[in-house]
Amino acid sequence: MMAQYETVIGLEVHVELATKTKIFCGCSTAFGGAPNSHTCPVCTGLPGSLPVLNKQVVEYAMAVGLATNCQINQYCKFDRKNYFYPDNPQNYQISQLYYPICHDGGIKIDVNGQKKIVRIHEIHMEEDAGKLVHDEWEDVSLVDYNRSGVPLIEIVSEPDMRSADEVIAYLEKLRLIIQYLGASDCKLQEGSMRADVNLSVRPVGAEKFGTRTEMKNLNSFKAIARAIESERARQIELIEEGKSVVQETRRWDDNKEYSYPMRSKEDAQDYRYFPEPDLPPLQIPDEWIERLKSAQPELRDEKMARYKEEYEIPDYDADIITGSKRMADIFEQTVALGAAPKKVSNWLMTETMRLLKEQMMDPDELDFSPKHLAMLIALVEKKTINQTIAKEVFEKIFADDIEPESYVKEHGLGMVSDTDALQKTVEEVIAANPQSVADYKAGKQKAIGFLVGQTMKVMKGKANPTAVNEILVKLLNE
Repeated sequence: MMAQYETVIGLEVHVELATKTKIFCGCSTAFGGAPNSHTCPVCTGLPGSLPVLNKQVVEYAMAVGLATNCQINQYCKFDRKNYFYPDNPQNYQISQLYYPICHDGGIKIDVNGQKKIVRIHEIHMEEDAGKLVHDEWEDVSLVDYNRSGVPLIEIVSEPDMRSADEVIAYLEKLRLIIQYLGASDCKLQEGSMRADVNLSVRPVGAEKFGTRTEMKNLNSFKAIARAIESERARQIELIEEGKSVVQETRRWDDNKEYSYPMRSKEDAQDYRYFPEPDLPPLQIPDEWIERLKSAQPELRDEKMARYKEEYEIPDYDADIITGSKRMADIFEQTVALGAAPKKVSNWLMTETMRLLKEQMMDPDELDFSPKHLAMLIALVEKKTINQTIAKEVFEKIFADDIEPESYVKEHGLGMVSDTDALQKTVEEVIAANPQSVADYKAGKQKAIGFLVGQTMKVMKGKANPTAVNEILVKLLNE
């Protein structure tokens, strides 16, 4: 029955910009900090204080606009959005309604081989509000204005998405573009990227949109996907029962996997927008736009194509590595230090990904230096250490960014290639494993692998496996 309906989705994505200071004052934007310690008369809305626009905010907004194929509004201005809420100290928010900084863009997404463009209606700059902290024990609400005045851009899409998969593909593409630009870290768990989902359903083939609802409080891609599926099913059920969908804002509870109404949109208060009297309009000259265009970094799609051509690494490797700006940086810097691209890729694809998964970390949290990874690869190349020891040393590099050469020396992990010492150990292993020797002589080649393993065990993993293999073959065939 559900297949007779089409889901129509548009997104409003709020992104906290990576400026050191707030949009209209010099207060710090650092995450955390004691409540109300990053505040001043401007961001706490004290009478007589005046906003001064942060130039870096404008540059980041334009950079995101250019990277998402938007037009830049060379005449743009700020507006006052009036509403009363305890976390909003001035009782208005400075935003952009009539002349946003960017408009009419779009990005290409690929879902299961199906490519489509999701259009971007506009990108506008605005200030964030403070944060309410509800103390249930004392039955009071406290307000922290540290976040008040932190610069945001809001990226408003057209209703071009038709499924949760398309929404996630759009968000992931957007997040990577913004991270590659350095405009934001886009950490959903810290609230530096937040998405509100506008969703409606309509019969397949219908021209007219259904009644939409807006879903808030979505702080992970999984929560967004679950919220979309739940809201789609809820609206279809209402329509099937002959009831009407109410246009409203709903809050998603990810633990209960349920949304509940916050406020009706039909009688949503008029924000009484008017031009911000304390900020002059912004005139953006052609040269400023050209300078930002020429400073745009290589984004993920171009990087991926270049990796395949220049480094000849498989598509799969290039896809995973460029999926995180941090990992791409480590890869390129390690290669620049002389390590073979495929060897660097192997360390990132196997050991790095394994440790990230085990420790439930994000690739953007990697903090070991490319220099130490390049040194480790060189130690294996020069046969100073074998692959088994290299994995052990890499775990220390991953955790504590140790300098591998000194670590190997201090812990006596260098590979033993001394033929006499190896031969003595191999003879002991042969004497202790008569069954495996008999199996080998009976033509079972796997037996030699077991004997190599036993020798490595006795040598605490430090033996040269090639030398061990050669000595074993020689002794067993005598």
